[in-house]
Amino acid sequence: MVKLAAQLLESYEAGSSFFFSSPRRTMLAQGSFATVPHSVGEDALERLPRRVRAVLDDARQADHDIPVVVGAVPFDGTSPAQLVVPMTIQRAGPLVFDKDVPVHRPLGAHYTVQPVPEPAAYLHGVERALTLMQSGPLQKVVLSRSLHLSASTPIDLRQLLRNLAWRNPSGYTFAVDLPPGRNGATGGRTLIGASPELLVSRSGFQVLANPLAGSAARSADPLEDQERARALLTSPKDLHEHAVVIDAVAEALRPYCKTLDVPAGPSLVSTATMWHLSSRIVGELIDPSISSLTLAAALHPTPAVCGYPTRLAHEAIGSIEPFERGYYTGAVGWCDASGDGQWAVTIRCAEADERSLRLFAGAGIVVGSKPESELAETEAKFRTMLQAMGLGQVAEAQP
Repeated sequence: MVKLAAQLLESYEAGSSFFFSSPRRTMLAQGSFATVPHSVGEDALERLPRRVRAVLDDARQADHDIPVVVGAVPFDGTSPAQLVVPMTIQRAGPLVFDKDVPVHRPLGAHYTVQPVPEPAAYLHGVERALTLMQSGPLQKVVLSRSLHLSASTPIDLRQLLRNLAWRNPSGYTFAVDLPPGRNGATGGRTLIGASPELLVSRSGFQVLANPLAGSAARSADPLEDQERARALLTSPKDLHEHAVVIDAVAEALRPYCKTLDVPAGPSLVSTATMWHLSSRIVGELIDPSISSLTLAAALHPTPAVCGYPTRLAHEAIGSIEPFERGYYTGAVGWCDASGDGQWAVTIRCAEADERSLRLFAGAGIVVGSKPESELAETEAKFRTMLQAMGLGQVAEAQP
């Protein structure tokens, strides 16, 4: 199974594959037997599980023996999801890399970089969000930035996927084919990344959500790194931010669960670049007909990627952020005909085409946030993608 997982990674082909690895399993889906019809509108996300069920039923009646949909759901629930029933699917255990065999290799391209918004504009956006919180009921808003990287040569997405998986063994590494972009673009795009955050999974009657909220950048100095972790675990600002998210996730899951175990306080988890406050919320379903996608739709977007209250935070994001998020801060994963599935929050990611990538990173703004600290947090979160590309800090990536 270990060898097969590595083979699935090597078999990934941009433009024809869906790849998803978690701490316990690896999945490679190829081809497209059927596409879940696109739907837009205020209730598009609410209707998505029913549309998926109908497509899976049609596939079964056509004697297709792959009863699963894979793909991505966008941040904006009124926009269309990108979900397909694949032609083939292979599963294996977790990815395990041979320490004696080099896996990580820089992509070797030269890049030009354009931040959107510029750092000064992002600082101003945080100040606007803080003003909104002082004058109204808005408690939290997540503000994002993007980096547009243009490469001198074609980007090796398979190597980038390898690098992401190697550097983030406890996360959710993914690559999803997307439809062509806007503005007349005809080439395919790929959503690629390594998320540390599980939105929700369902296995039989068991439900698991693992929201992350409250973050601190890692340090190369071991003593400083531990001090940052201790400071995060006792930070009133970050503990408040985390509590807002946990309360909202638990409230969304309770109608579907007969039992729900919510930790009294967060624990620490780490990636190669960040410390996070984490809570594992475990529940037992009332009804086995409730699918993982139904649960994902009920949770999305959580305050960890949008804010609270959701409607007000969404409006603030729309007025402050100078770009559309697309699939960033959406959900990526799979759901089968029995309802089992796994959905990760689409963060630490990029949208890529042949010679460019658009990277994303965000920070949760609450009362007490300092604009400079939130900017620094986004820079630290960019490192997941930048380091996988063989680059360092944002400034080092610029010409």
